[in-house]
Parts: sequence; structure tokens; C-alpha cells
Amino acid sequence: DLRAAWPTAVPGLHRLALDGVTLDLLVGGTPSGWLPEITARVDEFVIPEPLDAMRALSRLAAPNATLRLQAPDEQQLRTLKAAGFSWTGHPGANAESNDGGWLHADYTSRKPQPPMPLPPERRAIVIGAGVAGAAACERLAARSWQVTLIERHEEPAQEASGNRAGIFMPLLSKDDNIPTRLTRAAYLYAMRAWRRVGGLAPDGGAPVLGEQCGVLQLARDEEHAPLQREVVEAWQYPQEFVQWLDADAANAVLGAPTPYGAWLFPQGGWANPASVCRAMLAACGRRLTRIFHAEAITLRRHEAASDGDARGGGAEGEWEVVAADGRVIASAPVVVLANGAGATAIEQAGELPLYTMRGQVTHLAAEAFPKLKMVVCREAYMTPPVQGITSIGATYDRDDDRALRAESQQENLLRAEEILGPERVAAARQAALQGRVGFRTMAPDRLPLVGALPDYGAEAGKAERLRDVKRHEGLYTLLGYASRGLIWSPLAAELLACQLEGEPLPLEATLVAALDPARFVLKARRKL
Repeated sequence: DLRAAWPTAVPGLHRLALDGVTLDLLVGGTPSGWLPEITARVDEFVIPEPLDAMRALSRLAAPNATLRLQAPDEQQLRTLKAAGFSWTGHPGANAESNDGGWLHADYTSRKPQPPMPLPPERRAIVIGAGVAGAAACERLAARSWQVTLIERHEEPAQEASGNRAGIFMPLLSKDDNIPTRLTRAAYLYAMRAWRRVGGLAPDGGAPVLGEQCGVLQLARDEEHAPLQREVVEAWQYPQEFVQWLDADAANAVLGAPTPYGAWLFPQGGWANPASVCRAMLAACGRRLTRIFHAEAITLRRHEAASDGDARGGGAEGEWEVVAADGRVIASAPVVVLANGAGATAIEQAGELPLYTMRGQVTHLAAEAFPKLKMVVCREAYMTPPVQGITSIGATYDRDDDRALRAESQQENLLRAEEILGPERVAAARQAALQGRVGFRTMAPDRLPLVGALPDYGAEAGKAERLRDVKRHEGLYTLLGYASRGLIWSPLAAELLACQLEGEPLPLEATLVAALDPARFVLKARRKL
């Protein structure tokens, strides 16, 4: 089972869910370099060789943690003692001493981590039944939470998650920047998450309608082609993750002339977002209550009054979700906003810097378009036929027009012509064009907002760190997935569930901070 689950050997933190065990593997770098990036409470350290930064272990050590270290020298012993570890006897570096030279130590610092908080009351409301909300329900239900899902439509995946086919692929860059690292982690985790709920099949033979057929990302121009090659060579990625193809090799894969090279992502492909939502929600079983065709308009929290009674008549410390007619839809201690742009209509989230981009996808009958064996993209993407329909898109428009527009259809076909050539797309020009309009919700930095919602009504103060920003107790966000909601949603939901449970986080601390909704609060204050 471990061999089957073993991740692709690319840099980052990889979370594997095995039978009753969660295993995090850190690939690349050094153990000492990883220590500041780990967010966890460690009960036991087993270290086969000394680290350069053993003092940093105290940041992770839970009360009464233990440590085993093989053959420490005197300097390392002094470092451990300064970090708050103690032991009896005199451990030696001689491998022939008792227990092969292993040191057995206990963490007895007078400044340990605070005691583990009490387990949360595992009841939550998730608002929004797209890929963000469905993944949140699945990850919480897997931890025995009772979840109420509120959706304003009659079915899941009716807004941004309603496209026939979304593509999944990583993002590459020469400097391996934060968006690249986040997207790589999300892409790999999403594929494991889909396997966990039953897997993908292009013909309905699995819960998720989709296929790992590969993605061919063509170079934009002659300047971009050598950059593509340099990125692959510099990072020495495994062949199963990405391959660089020169123009001739790309031509052979595409089946059409292309003057430049391409990245080939063999593990990538397409998936139907609605089927992902259905699979995630089905995995929740009886722990999920669905309330559809109900729109959350107002959130109100009942706090304890000075006489001990809860204000407003509700349960103390719970959020109530109120509809437009004043009816209370549901109540729970935790609310997760996963409803895209609709979140900003709720007062507590009204100042989040979210905006939408219109995206129109063109749908063509399979016989009217060249049959592709994999996803192809450059300035646009084209999918293999999905239930007899090829998807081409999507536009990026700064307006809120929900109607299909002829000019947007022609824009998509023009991009297809630039990739495949006018002759191969000529039949599509004569075909009846259908399509779909959706709206991507995104933040100014194009990264999601995952975590506790800042309290914009609180006194600003002089907070300079994320942990100092005041938050709404029990109110969280899974928002701003832009064009990558299909792969972002599983990892973001896992991250939020771990934050709620006090579990080790599935991402490096630097990346978690990059997703924190409060990052915009700090940016705004720094401008003052």
C-alpha cells in the first residue's frame, strides 16, 4: 500500500493517507531547513543522525515529548539541554554503548507549547456546494464532523464548478516561486484525493468523470520555448511529472505542426467538476445534511451576555445562518464560506478583496473538431471529447454578462486555429456553437483565501504578524480559487480541517501564510 501511494519525487511536503495512518513526506532540501516550515505538535522525535538546528526542535515539542538521537557528541548534548531536553546518565557517542549509542531524552522545558486545546465541537455549516464546499464537507466528515451544506441552487456545482471539463496540471517556474510550489502541492494532492473517493474514468466507470490522458502545454513563442526547456533541466523533474518536448516531438504528440516546443504533463488531464462534487459529497455519508435552494444572506453569532444568557436567544457561541425572509436555516459553532463571489454579500466578509472574471467556454460536437488524445493548451485549452463534446476556452472578461456572446465564441475558435491551424478548425466554423459562461472568483495575488476570517470591525491596532490579526471566532473561508478550483479545493479543505482540529498542517508554513485571508489586512496596514 505504501509503495502504491508513494508520491512523485518533486520538492515539497507530500501528505499520504494510508489505512488509519497519515504520513507526511518532505522531499528536497535538508532536515534542518525543513524545521521552520513544519507546523505540528510532536510527541516523539526519532533522529538517526544529529541535525544542524536541533535547538529548533523545542518549537515543535509537545509537553512531555520524548527524543531519541543516535550517537550525539558533547556539543550536540549541550544544544539539546539548552533547548529544554533532559536525560539521566551520561550518553556517549560510542556505538558500542547501551542501545547502540542512542540518547533517550524528555522535553522538560519550562516554556513548552501550550496545552492541547479541547477537541472542537464537531459541527459545521458549509456555505456553497461547488468544488470548494464539497471538498470541505468531505474532509470534515472524514474527521467525524456533522456538516450542514447550504446551497442556493437545487444541485451542486451550478456556478464556477459547472463546466463540462476542467483541466488539471501543475505550474512551473524557473525560481520555483510560491504560486508554483502551492499549485504543485495541490495538483499532486488532488489526484490522490480523487483516488480516495473512487478514482477517475472517462466513461462513467468511476465516481469522478475524468481521465489522466496527459496535458500538452505549448510554448507561447520562440523566447518561451528555451525557458520551458531550462526549467525542466534546472529542476530535474521526474519524467512522469513533466517532460520537455522539442518542436519535432511536440508535433508528433499534437498531430499538427507547431514551431516551438512544449511541456508534457503525463499525469495531467481533465475532470468533470460536478462529478468531483458528487463524489466528495457521497463520501460524507450520513454525516452530511444538505439544504439546497436556500441562500444564506446574514450570519449572526450568539455570545454570552453578562448574566450568562446567550444574546439573541440562540445557543451560546454558535453562528446562525439567516435567509432573506429572516428564517434561520441552520446553526453551528463553525461556518465555512465556500461560495465564491457570493461570500462578499455577507457582512462579515464584505471587505475581502475578491473580484470575478467572466469565462466563456465553447462547446463543439466531437465530429466538428479534430479528436484530441490529450488536453492541449497555450493561450486557450482544448479537451478531448467529454460525452461527445469538446470544450475550448476560456475567455477572461471583466464584465458580468451571463449570456453567451458570439465574439467570445470566435475568440475561442481563433485561439484553437492558432494551435491546430485554420484547416483543421474549418469545420468548427460551420458548426452550431454552444457553450457556457462561468465566473471565476479571485484575489489580487491570484492565490486562494484559506483560514480564519479577519474581523474587519475590530480595532486595527498595530498588528504586524498574521497571528496578531483579530479574527471572527468560528468563521472560516475557502475562497478565491480563480481558474484552479478543481485542484485547489482538496488540499485547501485538508488544510482548513487540520487547522480546526489542531493537526499537523499539510503545507509548509511559508505557503500556509501565503493563503491566510489576513494577509491583505497586513498589506493594507503597511500602506498607512
